[in-house]
Amino acid sequence: MALRQLRDKNITFATVHGNDPILRAAVAEKNGVKILSVTVLTSFGEEDMREMGFSGTIEDLVYVRAKRALEIGCDGVISSGLEALRLRDALGDNFLIVTPGIRPGKNIEIPEDDQRRIVTAQDAIINGADYVVVGRPISRAQDPIAVVESMQTEIQKGLAS
Repeated sequence: MALRQLRDKNITFATVHGNDPILRAAVAEKNGVKILSVTVLTSFGEEDMREMGFSGTIEDLVYVRAKRALEIGCDGVISSGLEALRLRDALGDNFLIVTPGIRPGKNIEIPEDDQRRIVTAQDAIINGADYVVVGRPISRAQDPIAVVESMQTEIQKGLAS
């Protein structure tokens, strides 16, 4: 399994996207690495889920996948900040929520942005995220330092809420 290759590499987190047997195998091999189960990609919207044959809501699917991942022994989940509040309310505080799809509070255009379920860093923290993942808003910014500083301010406001 791929997790064996992470041993002695000073890795903190590994994301795993798969079914129950894949999650169980990852948990069995974690050896100090925190396993984060991917719930539903933030690039998927409700219409994408219907096209794939899912009849429920994304929020319900995220919840079911998160609950199962935690029962299996994962240390946390990858989830949109839109679903983080429900996860915290229903599943408690004894697991990590890592939130991708973070966008700046001020409207910064990101060309060809495929993310559908996005939130600000502040909202993700308020909703219960432990970590936020920011890529394109920084890498594609004319002034990346200004974007980072702005998001740090958002995070501080979220923590103070």
